[in-house]
Amino acid sequence: MATNRTFTMLKPDAVEKGHIGAILEKISASGFKIVAMKLTQMTTKDAQTFYAIHNERPFFADLVEYMTRGPIVAAVLEKDNAVEDFRTLIGATNPADAADGTIRKLFAVSISENAVHGSDSDENAVIESAFHFSGREMF
Repeated sequence: MATNRTFTMLKPDAVEKGHIGAILEKISASGFKIVAMKLTQMTTKDAQTFYAIHNERPFFADLVEYMTRGPIVAAVLEKDNAVEDFRTLIGATNPADAADGTIRKLFAVSISENAVHGSDSDENAVIESAFHFSGREMF
C-alpha cells in the first residue's frame, strides 16, 4: 500500500548553485505539500550512516565527501502516492537520461552531482524522514 509521504534532500550542488527556490517551486507546483524542512549540513558520520547501503561500493568515499561538503535542504513531502510521484518528478539518476522537465534534467550536472535525493520506497521514506526529523518537526 502506498503512503502519502516521502523524503527528499536538495544536495550540496543544488544549494551551492542557488537552486533551492526553483526546486521547491517545482515540488510545490507538482502538488506536494512540505510538512517538514530545514537547511542543515551532514557530518561525515551522518553521511556514512545515511548511505550505509552503499558502503561496499567503490564510490562510497566520494559520496560521503560530496554530501558533507556543504549544506543540504532536507524535507518531508506529502501527496497521494508520494514516493512514486516524486521519483517521477526528479527523473533518472543520470541527468542525461532524465526526462525533460524533471528536476535532475533541469538542475543536475552529472550522475554524481544530481541535485536531489528522493526516497526509493515507502519504507525508506519513513526511515529517511526519521533520520533527519523528530516527530515534533513534521506537521
